[in-house]
Amino acid sequence: MPGLSKFHSNPSSTYSGIPCPPWSMAWAFLRKTVVILWLLLLSCLSLPPTWAQTKIPPEIVKLWADTFGGDLYNTVTKYSGSLLLQKKYKDVESSLKIKEVDGLALVRKFSEDMENMLRRKVEAVKRLVEAAEEADLNHEFNASLVFDYYNSVLINEKDENGNYVELGAKFVLESNAHFSNLKVNTSISSVQLPTNVYNKDPDILNGVYMSEALNPVFVENFQRDPTLSWQYFGSSTGFFRIYPGIKWTPDENGVIAFDCRNRGWYIQAATSPKDIVILVDVSGSMKGLRMAIAKHTVSTILDTLGENDFVNIIAYNDYVHYIEPCFKGILVQADQDNREHFKQLVEKLMVKGVGILDQALSEAFQILKQFQEARQGSLCNQAIMLITDGAVEDYEPVFEKYNWPDRKVRVFTYLIGREVTFADRMKRIACNNKGYYTQISTLADAQENVMEYLHVLSRPMVINHDHDIIWTEAYLDSKLFTSQAQSLMLLTTVAMPVFSKKNETRSHGILLGVVGSDVALRELMKLAPRYKLGVHGYAFLNTNNGYILSHPDLRPLYREGKKFKPKPNYNSVDLSEVEWEDQTEILRTAMINGETGSLSMDVKVPLDKGKRVLFLTNDYFFTHINDTPFSLGVVLSQGHGEYILLGNMSVEEGLHDLLHPDLTLAGEWIYCITDIDPDHRKLSQLEAIVHFLTGKDPNLECDEELIREVLFDAVVTAPMEAYWTGLALNISEESEDVVDMAFLGTRAGLLRSSLFVGSEKVSDKKFLTPEDKTSIFTMNHFPLWYRQAAEQPAGSFVFNLRSAEASDSPGGPVVVTASTAVAVTVDKKTAIAAAVGIQIKLEFLQRKLWAATQQCSGVDEPCPVSCQDSDLNCFIIDNNGFILISEQSQETGRFLGEVDGAVMTQLLSMGMFSQVTMLDYQAMCKPSNHHHNAAQPLSNPIPAFLTATRWLLNELLLFLLEWSAWGTWHGNSGAEAKAVFHHSHKHKKQDMLQPCDTEYPVFVHQTAIRETNGIIECGACHKIFVMQQIPNSNLLLLVTDSTCDCSIFPLVLQEATEVKYNASVKCDRMRSQKLRQRPDSCHAFHPEENAQDCGGTSDISASFPLLLLPLCAWALPPQLLR
Repeated sequence: MPGLSKFHSNPSSTYSGIPCPPWSMAWAFLRKTVVILWLLLLSCLSLPPTWAQTKIPPEIVKLWADTFGGDLYNTVTKYSGSLLLQKKYKDVESSLKIKEVDGLALVRKFSEDMENMLRRKVEAVKRLVEAAEEADLNHEFNASLVFDYYNSVLINEKDENGNYVELGAKFVLESNAHFSNLKVNTSISSVQLPTNVYNKDPDILNGVYMSEALNPVFVENFQRDPTLSWQYFGSSTGFFRIYPGIKWTPDENGVIAFDCRNRGWYIQAATSPKDIVILVDVSGSMKGLRMAIAKHTVSTILDTLGENDFVNIIAYNDYVHYIEPCFKGILVQADQDNREHFKQLVEKLMVKGVGILDQALSEAFQILKQFQEARQGSLCNQAIMLITDGAVEDYEPVFEKYNWPDRKVRVFTYLIGREVTFADRMKRIACNNKGYYTQISTLADAQENVMEYLHVLSRPMVINHDHDIIWTEAYLDSKLFTSQAQSLMLLTTVAMPVFSKKNETRSHGILLGVVGSDVALRELMKLAPRYKLGVHGYAFLNTNNGYILSHPDLRPLYREGKKFKPKPNYNSVDLSEVEWEDQTEILRTAMINGETGSLSMDVKVPLDKGKRVLFLTNDYFFTHINDTPFSLGVVLSQGHGEYILLGNMSVEEGLHDLLHPDLTLAGEWIYCITDIDPDHRKLSQLEAIVHFLTGKDPNLECDEELIREVLFDAVVTAPMEAYWTGLALNISEESEDVVDMAFLGTRAGLLRSSLFVGSEKVSDKKFLTPEDKTSIFTMNHFPLWYRQAAEQPAGSFVFNLRSAEASDSPGGPVVVTASTAVAVTVDKKTAIAAAVGIQIKLEFLQRKLWAATQQCSGVDEPCPVSCQDSDLNCFIIDNNGFILISEQSQETGRFLGEVDGAVMTQLLSMGMFSQVTMLDYQAMCKPSNHHHNAAQPLSNPIPAFLTATRWLLNELLLFLLEWSAWGTWHGNSGAEAKAVFHHSHKHKKQDMLQPCDTEYPVFVHQTAIRETNGIIECGACHKIFVMQQIPNSNLLLLVTDSTCDCSIFPLVLQEATEVKYNASVKCDRMRSQKLRQRPDSCHAFHPEENAQDCGGTSDISASFPLLLLPLCAWALPPQLLR
């Protein structure tokens, strides 16, 4: 930061840039003229008050601060009852114990509980696998089978005559709290099919009929383990059987786009990890619709990859080029970030030149070979995906050199378009390299044809009958029920493949499908109770790839307008991007390696949406969760976070004080398990505790340690209710506008509050309600007022400005919370027992300040200065530089640096405040490369004409596809094509915000410096300021001279800026391969697999208008349909 010397201006330097004439006389004349003008200027500017500033005596400002601080302290201690609460805990100190928390024992206990919970989910899935395989073994395929089933889309639908439609019989649905209050049927499952799958296809009917055997197993599983969430079977033919049964709603286009075979759980269970190189032909023959189909095919392949896979994409014509030059010669992890990046680059591909395949094949084989030899990538399956409209040159030497005779790299070929000239050659390439050949003639063909490669890769696993258990990364399954918006919660899925056990199909390795069950990560994290982790502690989970599964600082959603949307990379946030102080990645490495241990780290914890920061030293304890790819971490802050307070109280006494109307408990904490037994779901946590303690319901499971602490806290804090009630009764009408409410919270999640005004007069009605998560106990954190108070010196209050519910508009009501912690010390160990505070009206603080600034050192002497003076500005700011009180109401709540950059800059340079740089690796930014000027098309009509022509062609194609279809479509195929096209258009209208890294400043008062003053030279005037700390608070009084304009100084802003990486650094970051643990199992080949089952020519039947469409497309410029 610049020192004070930087503030001095040198007026004579104004002319230092004027070139000197060579003539000495002219130069002498010029110097004299400058001196005379300067003296005249000084004489004009020497008038008061510019240089002869009004003095601001520091001793008077100190008096004001002490007076205001004293009044403030008396008010908040009186109305909060903090001294009484401190005394009540002091009175029972002899019966208290403070126990040091054993972090390693704690993390091991949590891990065991999670392991047991997850094992029950695995057992349920295994029972489904056994039932499905047994049912298939006993089922004979019947091509003429007629069978009615509950179609999730059609159930309860009636025709115009009031009769149930076919496959749409009556299906009882009831709201169920366990399933996010959705209407479900827990006695039977229902069957969903994507729009492009015919619901009466013989394969579908036989599969649905066979899988009816799962219904009793679904129900039995749910009865055995009532914590089970959704159970399902995803068939390789495309249908999806889900329990409990639910009605499915199409999207706005009338399309059911959900295809279970596209889901991560299906793909990971069906195949082993894989390294894939995608080769895309971009020669001139691929123009028009062929290129559109090729791009969609690449995008569909990318959708089948997960974070255990590795990929790269090479486009080829006369030469070979990587569509991401930074990825030249390597494979990158197929996480969501990289997949989306590839999709955007694929959209930009252009066609030109002649396709030369052998160069591209050689490049692909070399990448795969190098990665295998370097022990990088998946170290399992390797494959090349060839997407072209025909191979015209000699390619066999490449296979002889790199792949024959071992054929360790499978080659899958996708012939684009209707031309069949090269079909035999493309099939031969696939069959000779243990791959599969398909022809893709339409956009809607891509989905079914791409899925064929998964069946080939699953063969070795199927033949071996290896039922690998997989766990997915975290995901937000908002697509599952489309318009029936399931509350967006993070899930992981456990899944297993289902095989055909019939001997006659053994060599074909037929995958019947995948069964799975969801686990809400929120439910899993309940096994790490919040009360055991202290005020700032927390637990988190990460995967074998280092990605966050659950963490209180994970922010998977971002706001777009009034809606929240998932971030594109929400499930590939690395542990090092959340625990970013782990610069050397010691913590990350240990957890990925499955180690058990601990380490300490100094951390900066952001609070209040990044406006504030806490400096803590945290102890990290970690261990692996057996039989899963997950590791668990537990964080305890050093100091009071290392201790837990233990009290004891009789049930009778505790119950009496627990039932006061002003008392509530943390709604998200688990005191008793109420979400399993349907009879218990109606109970609140408080009601469940009463049932448990009175023996009314012996089947209730409760956390006895937590209940003991709640009973103890209820008894100790009970006198506060009488104290607050007495104050409320004695409040006069004049003092009614002082305090809205008093409140307290204890480390057991107990909350008490008492109103001093009528509920209609409370300024901030959301405070302490579930709508305001920051002010209550949640699963992830203690209330903000509690966390801040815990880090304040003993007896000191922390003040926070809160904008009330209606104050989004200027001039709305504003309130202040003041809170202080209650600490208990036993045997030299200190623990935080509770925090207590009040909600106070800002107007009251303003009146107190103006009254205090009337004080002077002498009783009878008139005050030489006052905050009422027009030449003074007085501010009350908090320890992070935010203005609580200003004479200008519009400045309330703003950062001081935005109002007075000169003073803030000086305070920073003097060390009164320090600037802390915080990093955010989960930010969303506007892209820097905006589109060209919108006026450009108007100056040149040709681009506008081409754009209009392209739009008309797309609309024509949509119209034709709704009336006819190519390939093996059935039923509503036009709707599917429409959905594909709408999706592609939406993809091009990319969201304005994109994932990025940002840094932002937070400003913190250095408490060692209690007062300061100074003079800032602002060109033509001097600005005087005095700052004084207000005792027993986190507040500061700032008095400045208002007559001197210091706008020449830039404002000091607290805003995030995107971290820009140069091309080299950005490329290095993208190429970097972080440490990860590969899955334990790999099934790449099996000697008994039938490699000649490698695809064939599709059954093609197209209508005449659609046959003409490619001719129309080719007649247009290639840029039009790229």
